[in-house]
Amino acid sequence: MVARSILARRLRQAHFQNVARRSLSTSPLLHQKAAPATPQTPPSPPPKPEPKRSWIEQKLRQSPTAKKLLFNVASVLGFNSPKQIAGRRAYMMYEELCVRKAEEDSAFWQDGCDLPPTFQSWFSVTNLHIWMLTVRFRALPDPIGKYYIQALVDHFFLDVEDRIRQVLQPATPPKNAPPEPAPQSTYTVPTTFYTIANADKRPKGKAPERLVTRQMKILKEQWAGLGMAFDLGLIRGDAEMASAVWRNFLGARGARGIVYPSSPEARGDKPYYRRSVNLVGGEVEKVAKIDKIGLEVEEARDDGSGVHDFAPDEADKYVKYPELMADIVQYVHRELARLEKIPTDQIVKGGKDAVLLLRFGQVRE
Repeated sequence: MVARSILARRLRQAHFQNVARRSLSTSPLLHQKAAPATPQTPPSPPPKPEPKRSWIEQKLRQSPTAKKLLFNVASVLGFNSPKQIAGRRAYMMYEELCVRKAEEDSAFWQDGCDLPPTFQSWFSVTNLHIWMLTVRFRALPDPIGKYYIQALVDHFFLDVEDRIRQVLQPATPPKNAPPEPAPQSTYTVPTTFYTIANADKRPKGKAPERLVTRQMKILKEQWAGLGMAFDLGLIRGDAEMASAVWRNFLGARGARGIVYPSSPEARGDKPYYRRSVNLVGGEVEKVAKIDKIGLEVEEARDDGSGVHDFAPDEADKYVKYPELMADIVQYVHRELARLEKIPTDQIVKGGKDAVLLLRFGQVRE
């Protein structure tokens, strides 16, 4: 027989084991699903180190007297003067509002008006938008308006001179520089409205100054002529402005009449060719030279501009001319009315966003 003490001890152990099994099997912790782990918030990025300041900036921060003296000297030199501010803002307006305008509406100018994709065509379209901005600047308080007009024209011709040099002969790149096409301009952004014919050749040397100077005089005459013609159109009416459009953007084609396939001029041995010649004088056309050789001879000479009368088999293109002239005249009036409504503070103040609100629309809306 087993001793009672041993039997009692074994019974107690069995009882405790059963209780432990029941407690473990019925424990709610074992049947609960593990709670999803909460996503840990990413640690905050370390603070950015302050930009390293130059020694002069450190000195100015340490010495208010030196800072005040520097600002006084800058004021004497004209920094942040109304004239300098006008120059900076006029450059932004020229680059954002005028340079790309021919490219943005190239379908109208090249396909509709038959302007060739040349620098001369780009100059004419850009010049029109320069003129519209100057009309708005005339209404600015004096002398702010004069500052803006002069700065805008200065930026225009600085860019034009740079582009002329690239068109006539791109500068030679450094010997160790990688091969790349010549830039259209180093003053402002390029445009796809025209291309440089010899951009890939990159000949040695630079454009002759004599050619650059002569071309700049010609373009200055064209700038002044377009401005005077459209100013006169604002005074006399739409018919006068339409004639300015015909001369400046439609090549004055058909000035001596339209030549049809049945016309006597179309029956010659040579293909018919005629271009309009400006008899006002100046650098564009030498009147004394024309008097010697004759006007008809000069009109029949191809000057390489790509603007000339339509061939007899293209005479139907003249049909769209009244509509084209009306479209450009309406565009000028519409944009001038829009610019007139823009507050003066938006023109002379604000950053790039304020300038972008002055953007011109499309010719045909």
